[in-house]
Amino acid sequence: MKKNISGIALLMLAIAFSFSNAGTAFAQKKHSKKLAQAKSAFIVATEHGVPADGKTDATEAIQKLIDENPNRTIVFPDGVYLVSRSINTPADPTKSVHLVLGNYATLKATGEWKEGGAIVRLGAIHKANNIYINGSNYGISGGIIDGSNIADGISIDGGRETRVEDVSIKHVQTGVHIKHGANSGSSDADINDVNITGNGKSNSVGVLVEGFDNTFTNMRIANVNVGVYLKTGGNSLRNIHPLYTGGKEQTYETSCGFVVESTNNWFNYCYSDQFATGFKIKKGVSVNLSDCFCFWYSGKVPFQTAIECDGKLESIVTGLRVGFRKECPRLTILKAEKGGRGMFANYIKPAGELSSDDVSQDYTR
Repeated sequence: MKKNISGIALLMLAIAFSFSNAGTAFAQKKHSKKLAQAKSAFIVATEHGVPADGKTDATEAIQKLIDENPNRTIVFPDGVYLVSRSINTPADPTKSVHLVLGNYATLKATGEWKEGGAIVRLGAIHKANNIYINGSNYGISGGIIDGSNIADGISIDGGRETRVEDVSIKHVQTGVHIKHGANSGSSDADINDVNITGNGKSNSVGVLVEGFDNTFTNMRIANVNVGVYLKTGGNSLRNIHPLYTGGKEQTYETSCGFVVESTNNWFNYCYSDQFATGFKIKKGVSVNLSDCFCFWYSGKVPFQTAIECDGKLESIVTGLRVGFRKECPRLTILKAEKGGRGMFANYIKPAGELSSDDVSQDYTR
């Protein structure tokens, strides 16, 4: 009887082991199938002849991959991809691609940079203005764009619904350049969670905007003379923080956190840090500034101005906070002509004696 029980037990163990092996094999097969499906959802650049060794020029290989793979997501694993001229992506939704860089993947301009402009030019070829066809929502995500102090970072040359997100841009004269848009000037781009470090020159700009109707959210900008330069309207900016670093080739007197040359722009918690002028607004331009902040960490500068208008104030300013340094000889909250239609509301006057140029009280409601 005991022999029979032992035999049955052994048989049951064998069956269980057999099912276990079959289950493992099935699970492995299923996992492999999922991996294959996931892999087919994107193209890995280094598996298609794109070098990431930081020694070989990868320009032609990258451009070829873009040209030959419309409507695909192209992934760049960590590594250094040297480029000697701009990488151009299509604006045509039927030909567009989305570039995804690993967190430590770097597109870096070589010393043999052959032309001006940006390392990545989105929508620069196969021009189009169409949001009705699938593929219009292309752009670039992740990684590092290194201009090596000779190239710009990223430009949006055409198309609509273009996205730039989670990118670190370094050593550039211009970090992000949005050009005149395809839709009667509107570029309709979204720039989110982008950090920019300029080249420290007196003509360096973090963000240059020449197209209408864009959104900018959560950006840090440093080592530039102008943080954001808006030449157009219809733009929304939230939590943008440009920082003046005082490099040897920068010019404090002309430095500015935000230059605004067009009406109908909205700023929410935008923070100018140590620039000579926080916000400079062109004559006749009306914008909305809510809960913005101008701060100086050093008072060893000739003047500190929060807002300067070329003429009268025509803008609505609410909840402004200003952090002056008392040792600075000239402190100005608002430098403008009197008699404009604009207003200051809900702000706390900072400590310290204000300059004779200040007219903030004339606009306080």
